Amino acid sequence: MIRKITRRDKEIFLALSEEFYASSAVMHPLPRAFHERTFAELMRSDKYADGFILEEDDTAVGFGLTAKTFSREGGGMVLWLEELYILPDYRCRGLGKQYFDFIEEYARKNNFARIRLEVEEYNVRALALYERLGYQPLDYCQMVKELALGEEK
Repeated sequence: MIRKITRRDKEIFLALSEEFYASSAVMHPLPRAFHERTFAELMRSDKYADGFILEEDDTAVGFGLTAKTFSREGGGMVLWLEELYILPDYRCRGLGKQYFDFIEEYARKNNFARIRLEVEEYNVRALALYERLGYQPLDYCQMVKELALGEEK
């Protein structure tokens, strides 16, 4: 089952989020304050972001985060799949596919023009899943400039 994250999910979200950022799926860990800010934003509003809990047998076994933006290239609103994390013992059970089916239905219902995601090139299992689901690589490099939001880094 996939459901929207709620206030009661704070500790499980923080634990799963920190585990995700300690895994090989990402380039580097994040300060705890970043995880807490993310949860606070999810609770504040769903205007810019949404969070979802993946459950199996009433147990939280993963989470997904989305961000919302407008894209002229996309011709409308774009749903960014920011993160998807499933506990290792629950992988390869169809939860990733279930999440993507859920997200595509959510995107259609909410008039998104495009779904977009990022993946590390070495994450071959994720790449294979995304390609099977019809996602295509973009042929350009993204760049970023960090702006300080406080003292932690």
